[in-house]
Amino acid sequence: MALTGGEIKLDRGHDGRVAYLTLDHGKYNIITWETRQVMADRFAEIDADDDIQVVVIRGEGEHFSSGGDIAGFMEVEPIDFTDLGHNVTAPARSPKVVVTAVDGYCFGVGFELALASDIRVATERSEFALPEMNLGMIPGSGGTQRLARLIGLSRAKYHVLTASRINAAAAKDWGLVADLAADRAELDEKVERLVTKLLGFSPLAARTAKEVLDRGVDAPLYSGIELERKAYAMLRSSKDFAEGVAAFTEKRAPKFQGR
Repeated sequence: MALTGGEIKLDRGHDGRVAYLTLDHGKYNIITWETRQVMADRFAEIDADDDIQVVVIRGEGEHFSSGGDIAGFMEVEPIDFTDLGHNVTAPARSPKVVVTAVDGYCFGVGFELALASDIRVATERSEFALPEMNLGMIPGSGGTQRLARLIGLSRAKYHVLTASRINAAAAKDWGLVADLAADRAELDEKVERLVTKLLGFSPLAARTAKEVLDRGVDAPLYSGIELERKAYAMLRSSKDFAEGVAAFTEKRAPKFQGR
């Protein structure tokens, strides 16, 4: 069953272990002010559900998202912008592994939403951009910072300052996306294969790896390595690690429980 609200549909698959969030607001899946908050609400629900291991974000129709409701921003009080981006960046704070499937346009806040996820897969026709300079504005939902960390400061400056688009081939070459698909059908197939692979791992190990990577990347190398050591030691006492070792020695598939 799908739950709707704020132009975001929530479906569950793989025996409830995967949450599918689908942007569904017209041809270009415009993200309104209300949609931003619904995204946060959806993730609050997902994060509280221990059965869910993986989240997939995708767009209905021809395009992932052309960005935000530009005219609608003029109806929002300036003080409300102080928390801008906290809601659509919920994927980055989620303990679940978040995969974003991109087809077509991925612009503005839609791009920032994708940047906040863990893994991005796109079609060869996809285009990425932060076009806010065209409006006399800058990205406000993590775009400048996450893009610079993913593709390097020099490239990020060029694409933010000139509002230039990044084609799919460049996105793959720069590590912005993990994989490319020829079309939407192949994109769906690749994402499902990725989801199946992710479901085969320990949810506890996946959550820990995500946290170590995210927190360590902004820390000095020594601090990141120390964080990794302590997380490794913590996982040593987990039931999933014991199960993984037993499955390896017994030459069978492990049955992880997330504990």
